[in-house]
Amino acid sequence: MYVLLMVLTAILTLVFFLGLARYLIVISKTLEAIGGNPDSYLAKLRLGLRAIETETAHLPVEVTQLNGGLTAVAGELTAANQHLANTITNVLKQDEGNK
Repeated sequence: MYVLLMVLTAILTLVFFLGLARYLIVISKTLEAIGGNPDSYLAKLRLGLRAIETETAHLPVEVTQLNGGLTAVAGELTAANQHLANTITNVLKQDEGNK
């Protein structure tokens, strides 16, 4: 009886590892199709990301300059806002004086 159980255990263990090996091979083939070849999806994605990186490499320098320009514009807009507020205040005072 013990011999039969040992043989069955050995056979089931062998079947288990053969199934495991089969699925590992299937997974390996799937992963190779995704990223193992130069024409794979992963390779195409890498080339696209590298192109984006190359095209946007100048942005850090330009953004710094843009921030400086926008800061100057913000200062001018604040001054214009103050002039408009003063104009509104003066018009309201003038309107009250005419009443």
